[in-house]
Amino acid sequence: MAEAAPQGRDSTLRIFRQHRRGYVALNALYYGLVLAGMLYVFTQPQLQLGLIGDVRTELEQTLPLVVEAYTSGNFPLAAALTFGFNFLLGSLLYITAPSLLLPFAGLVTGGIRAVLWGLLLAPTQPELVLAMIPHSLTLLLEGQGYILAMFAAYVQWRAILNPKSVGEERRLSAYRVGLTRTGRLYLLVAAALAIAAVYEAFEVIYIIPILLPR
Repeated sequence: MAEAAPQGRDSTLRIFRQHRRGYVALNALYYGLVLAGMLYVFTQPQLQLGLIGDVRTELEQTLPLVVEAYTSGNFPLAAALTFGFNFLLGSLLYITAPSLLLPFAGLVTGGIRAVLWGLLLAPTQPELVLAMIPHSLTLLLEGQGYILAMFAAYVQWRAILNPKSVGEERRLSAYRVGLTRTGRLYLLVAAALAIAAVYEAFEVIYIIPILLPR
């Protein structure tokens, strides 16, 4: 059972100490689902080709500025737009927003993202093998941002289900505590995704062209 958190001492470090097993489990779940998706798509290579085509078309239609930033080699803009997309849409909208209403919904949506990553990024072709050498770090860094967002959803609903664990008696009060904890954890989400965005823009613009010259 999670220990009670005295009010005024609900630091980010305390949150991790209180839920360290949950955080470790979410890391294992997320990266495990990525690996499972990769292993599966090796048996269905046509599925990956179709998904890559769909994603490319979707990006060109809905996020032309992002595509233009990368194709033109505009590193600062590519990093900024990547961070904005991953933070606002990938984390806030896709993982956290559903979790505000449905118990642990962010764990489900985050898990779906992990599987899709595996299907898209599995090194099934020689060029993908080369691309994944630098891109593996992007996968780890960006994945950590999404894992932290999932962790925030987990912590929030653990508080609601067990108000005494956060020093509250009522679930509504525990819900507010959960939102505060989500805000604290989102500082780490932002930091992880910012680092990932800078590295991803760098490796896509400067490293991948060297490995896969046209």
